[in-house]
Amino acid sequence: MADTRSSRPRGFFSDDEQERILAAIETAERRTSGEIRLHLERDVPDEAPSGGDPYRRSRRVFERLHMHRTAARNGVLVYMAVRARRFAVVGDEALHARVGDDFWADVIETMGRHFAEDRFVEGVVAGIHRIGEKLREHFPYRDDDVNELPDEISFD
Repeated sequence: MADTRSSRPRGFFSDDEQERILAAIETAERRTSGEIRLHLERDVPDEAPSGGDPYRRSRRVFERLHMHRTAARNGVLVYMAVRARRFAVVGDEALHARVGDDFWADVIETMGRHFAEDRFVEGVVAGIHRIGEKLREHFPYRDDDVNELPDEISFD
């Protein structure tokens, strides 16, 4: 099946697909104090400091979106460069300290299997589900939790 997705970030997912992704984020966040966001842009910038590296770029976007400003330092950003077909997942320091590099590699591998079959929504949702489970394990929802960051897909 040939992929006919737009290379424009805002057109990469249909409205229905965006709703599915946002519903997955909402479901995950109902069970944790953690925060999950999806960010899309066309390409990974080649210039410094990203230098074409999706992980370094995702760290910059993470900071720019103020995802490090959660009280428990448990935000997670799923970053996708849609035309370049590159992605990264980055978690804040408190979560990373609990889950380590192997967890992130597993999430990337899970998402990548779906992406290789042009099943991008399924890949993002599967990644969000795995992230949500780990957030729930380490940062369960509390009665006094507040939604600290917008539950929206961001675009560049």
